[in-house]
Amino acid sequence: MKVSRKLSPAVVEGAKPEGDPYRVWDTQVPQLFLRVQPSGVKSFNVQWSRTSSRSLGKWPGVTVEAARKKARDGLVETDKHGAPLAVIQASKPVADKPLTLREFVEGDYQEWVKHELKRGTEAVNRILSVFAKLAATPLPDIDQKAVESIITARRRKGVTTATTNRDLAGIKAALAKAVEWKLLKVHPLTGVKPSRVTTGNVVRYLTTDEAKALREALAAREATRRASRERHNAWHEARGTAGHPLWPDDGFTDHLAPMVLLAMNTGLRRGELFGLEWKTVNLAANMLTVTAASAKSEKTRHVPLNIEASDVLTRWKKQSDGTGLVFPSEGGARMGSIKKSWAGLTTDAKLIDFRFHDLRHDFASKLVMGGVDLNTVRELLGHSDIKMTLRYAHLAPDHLAAAVAKLGAMQ
Repeated sequence: MKVSRKLSPAVVEGAKPEGDPYRVWDTQVPQLFLRVQPSGVKSFNVQWSRTSSRSLGKWPGVTVEAARKKARDGLVETDKHGAPLAVIQASKPVADKPLTLREFVEGDYQEWVKHELKRGTEAVNRILSVFAKLAATPLPDIDQKAVESIITARRRKGVTTATTNRDLAGIKAALAKAVEWKLLKVHPLTGVKPSRVTTGNVVRYLTTDEAKALREALAAREATRRASRERHNAWHEARGTAGHPLWPDDGFTDHLAPMVLLAMNTGLRRGELFGLEWKTVNLAANMLTVTAASAKSEKTRHVPLNIEASDVLTRWKKQSDGTGLVFPSEGGARMGSIKKSWAGLTTDAKLIDFRFHDLRHDFASKLVMGGVDLNTVRELLGHSDIKMTLRYAHLAPDHLAAAVAKLGAMQ
């Protein structure tokens, strides 16, 4: 019997595995269904004919809404082309005239990746920027030596190993898709491996004086902007014209101060702050939720709000209608960058070599130095692997010494 329900996170979580695989069809997008395996694995699929369907990804990596979007996009492609583009590409033979890297990446790969990956457009731009010298090269002519030469040159310029590893992963993923779509017979970069990343124990965080300087710079920036607005309005008043509304005394003049203070107190990544929505902020419970859609790990996590974080969000919420994005751009869309305002702030605070992402390191470092165990820090940061959190282990020397002392006491 066909089971149909409006799919939601609660419905998906409640779908228990049985002896045989079964499907739960979505009532909102009738061609979308959840497939539940006896092993407990749950995946979203879209069916465009009686005998043709395609997997859209596994839960919880793919959310219900993301699955609906993928399904709708695939059905639109089916309406235009007879089947989803990914399926059409997979059935094509190797072309007589091979595509160049640029033609492939800017063509069907771009259409596919922007729907499949959260940062699909960014992935395309990265490939074309980093491997610009190979843009006009036919796909079969791309070789290991050419790619390794580009990566080596970037490292000589000071680009980190972690970054060049991401560069390599990007082009390898694109070429893997070309093989899958039969545009390449073999993957040319199979033998190219990512380099080992040695992070050491150097973590950039704020000293007591630097933290004070950063907060003072934030306060000074707020005061300067308020004074400028008052002078501007006085100029308009003297001429009988309308000025701009004043900011509330207990509020903020723009996004920068609340965003920085929230980052310092929660450890959220910049992208997670950009994607944070008011519906995921529970001020009554002093908790915010980083959804899988905006998390780098693509896993939902819950982050408690301390007194300052809760106060900042409470004050900031009064300056909005309390819906949509917490930190929208001026046009109301998702913010894309705060480089200019952040650079000005760190200059005023006289912070040397301190990135916005280092606020996350500062958050974690202060927790570890305060005696919080590494696994708890891992959960708060949303690290998928404890190895990522171990970079902060050296900041708790007293706890390491205490552990060794226990061994001595047992002898």
